[in-house]
Order: sequence, then C-alpha cells, then structure tokens
Amino acid sequence: MLLTPRPPAPRRRLLRAAVLVAASTALVAAALPAPGPLGIGDPLFPHLGNPGYDVLAYDIALTYPGKNTQPLEAVTGIEAIATKSLDHLNLDFTHGSVRAVRVNGAPAAYQTSGEDLVITPDERIEQGETLEITVTHTSDPSGPADTGGWVRTADGLAMANQADAAHRVFPSNDHPADKAYFTFRITAPSTLTAVANGLPGDRTENGATTTWTYRTAHPMATELAQVSIGRSTVLHRTGPHDLPVRDVVPAADADLLEPWLRKTPEQLTWMEGKVGAYPFENYGLLVADAETGFELETQTLSLFERRLFTDTRYPAWLVEAIMVHELAHQWFGDSVSPRGWSDLWLNEGHASWYEALYADETAGQSLDRRMKAAYAASDRWRAAGGPPAAPEPPSPGQKISLFRPVVYDGSALVLYALRQEIGKEAFELLERRWVADHKDATATTADFVRLAGEIAGRDLTAFFKDWLYGEKTPAMPGHADWRTTPVTAAKPG
Repeated sequence: MLLTPRPPAPRRRLLRAAVLVAASTALVAAALPAPGPLGIGDPLFPHLGNPGYDVLAYDIALTYPGKNTQPLEAVTGIEAIATKSLDHLNLDFTHGSVRAVRVNGAPAAYQTSGEDLVITPDERIEQGETLEITVTHTSDPSGPADTGGWVRTADGLAMANQADAAHRVFPSNDHPADKAYFTFRITAPSTLTAVANGLPGDRTENGATTTWTYRTAHPMATELAQVSIGRSTVLHRTGPHDLPVRDVVPAADADLLEPWLRKTPEQLTWMEGKVGAYPFENYGLLVADAETGFELETQTLSLFERRLFTDTRYPAWLVEAIMVHELAHQWFGDSVSPRGWSDLWLNEGHASWYEALYADETAGQSLDRRMKAAYAASDRWRAAGGPPAAPEPPSPGQKISLFRPVVYDGSALVLYALRQEIGKEAFELLERRWVADHKDATATTADFVRLAGEIAGRDLTAFFKDWLYGEKTPAMPGHADWRTTPVTAAKPG
C-alpha cells in the first residue's frame, strides 16, 4: 500500500475499522461452547487469523445486484486441513449475514462472537482431516466508505482489504500467514464487467446477467484479494517473456489513461533486471473512479485511484515511481508475504526502495538526497510510531494508521544503510535470493537478517538490531556527516 501524495486541495479519506452483523436461526440455538475471538497471536492485530487449520483454497461466488449500496449474495467455499483436533473452528467474518454453514457436506451449528464466525460441526474434527467448509452469506458494501473491504466506485465496486478487512467481504482465515489459492465466480448484470485476481476462466451468459470466473495460479494472502465490478474496459498488452498484461479502467477513460498504462511493460523489465523474474501469471493496473487515499498492491492487479493519473498537479516522474512502488510489491509483500504484521517493513521498505531507485535512474531524482532527508526525519518517525520492525499498534478505530512514514522511507533507509554496510554487489544478490528463496511463501524479519548475514559472510545481528529496533537511528555507514533532526525540536511549542 502507498498513501497517495496529496496536492494542496483535496482532503484524504482513509480506511477505518469495522462493524459486525450477527446471524442466527435454528442451528444457532443449539447448545454451543462459549466461543470467543481467537487470533493467532499477531501483536498488532490480536484477533486476526485463527489457529487449528490451514486453508488450502477459497472458492468465492458473489452475485452483484446492480447497486453498490446493496448486499451481494455470496457462497464461500473453503478447503482446509486441520492442524490439530477441533471441537469447533473460527473464521474471521463481519459485515454480512450468515444464512447457513456446512462442514464436509453436513449442516453445522454456528454463531458470531466479535468479528469471528464460530462453527461447531456435528462431529469432532481430527488432526490431519481435510475440511470442506461452505458458508452461505451476504457481503455488504454499505456503510462508511473508509472502513475497508468493499470500495464503492462511481460505477460499481472494488476491494481494498489491507490490512485486516478481507473478512468484511468473505469468511476467511484473514491473516497473511495463511496463504491459499483462490477461485472467484462473479455474477453481475451483463452491462457490467467483472474482474478478479489471476487468470480468466469460463464466462457464462445468463440473459440479463453474466458469470465471470477467475483463478489464481499462485497462493495469495486474503488481504491481496481483488474483485472489481463496473462499466470497465479490459485492455491487453504483453510484458517481458510474453507475460500477459491486462489493465482494467473505466470505459470512458481508456484513451486518456493509455499513455500511463503503456509504461508497465518497461517497468516490469526494469524490476526484473533488479530482482529476477516476475513471480505471477499476469499483471496489470485496476484504475478505480474512487477516492481511497492510497494505491494498493492487490496480487496481479494493483489498485490505483483514477485521479493519480488525471490530476495534473502530480509530476509525471512521481506517478511513474508510484506505479513501480505497487509493481515492486508483487515480489515484496505478495509473492513473499509477511509472517506477521510487524514484518510490514519488508513490504513497504522494499517497495519504497525500488520506487526511489526507479526515480533516481529514470528521472534524475537523487536517491541519496531522498535517503538523507529520510535520515533527518527518522528519529521523529521512530518516536511517533515505533522503529521499523517493531511498529506501534494502529490507533483505535484507525487501522490504516499502521502505514506510517517509518514503514515507508524509514524502512527504505534501513535497506540503504544495509547496502552501504555490505556493498552493492552483495545487496543485489541478497535481494534476488530473498524473493527466490521465499517465493509463494511467508517470511520474517529474522529470515531476512539470517540471509543477509549469510551473503555478507558475517554476523549482521547487531547491525539490524540497531537499525530495525533502536529508538534512535544509528550512524549511516559512509555518511558520517548525516544528522537526524532532534525529536524535541520537531514538537510544536
């Protein structure tokens, strides 16, 4: 995710938190154990994710009624494997009504607790057992536009699920530690176009409606899921190695946006030259006529605000650099996903690094100058939101406040310091090894520290401890003259 830089006039609207809608009927009336939200222990989102099972695949069917303020009818199928014996299991889900739940084909009792859907099957689930869970529910896009999950556009819907909003759309194990394959089946009025992550499958005309199918070829974190429904045009081109590139844009804006869209193949080639082959089956931009306050790296189909490309106050080099930021996330954050949200610096720090490096190499926007400015601000950023790898939790009711300067340029600064410390050649090898070794998986800060030490041929634990966890920013290798702005001097009054 990248917060969109703001010209002086427009006001930013950001994602906020969620509201729960309860479901219940005869099955719920059965005697259930007193359930509660579980979570997998993420310190930043303690109730996110659920223990006891590993999701292998999602199959999500959505029926769009034609108005983006009305609930969608939905059926979410989940294939999972139990990692321990379970009397009941939890899914993350909110902002929709549950109509029925089945486990391995049999009706199951369910009830809601907090933002969890607690399911109790008739028979105990044994460790190693394969589970087929089917939840019939609604998915409600109404409510404040800044709460995450569904984003209402001028002509339909899109998704913005980072960091913890996928379960506002569909029942899930909503944490990036549990990646899975996805199939989407989207039924919408035939006058509209539906798209989703991955490659298109069958498209079925049903008279007034059409059902579109998409499947991912690689596992995906729930926060990276994307579905767009609207009056859209899908534009096709080819990237390096015949990679399919598809862009989804408002139909009326296809010609207007084309000068920007045609830049993607070159940007893909540039990124591959830095870190290796693009990791997924296709790529492209989803340009939404909505004000979100950010751009978002949804897997294979990055979400952008229309006005990023149409507001002439944004210089061309900045727009292109932001495009590369979201593209870089396909390697850093999407293919290699964070094991926990405290590892977010690995996503945003790398995306900001390649954003800055691209601007340096293609537009003469000095990387050194940007990093020197980040160094000056770094102590203030750490004081305001914690160090890069130990960020403070998001503010109550403002989950997007996790995305602070310290995880963007404050974390890119760590990578700059690392390159200064181990040399450019070792740094570039580290980057390639990182995305190759952890492709389609999750990884931690400790994994990165170990690999960096292996490639450098020496223990870098102390270096990373200071740079990633220190209250104060360490001295910059090779730049003894760089200074931080004292925190007290930055405070008003």
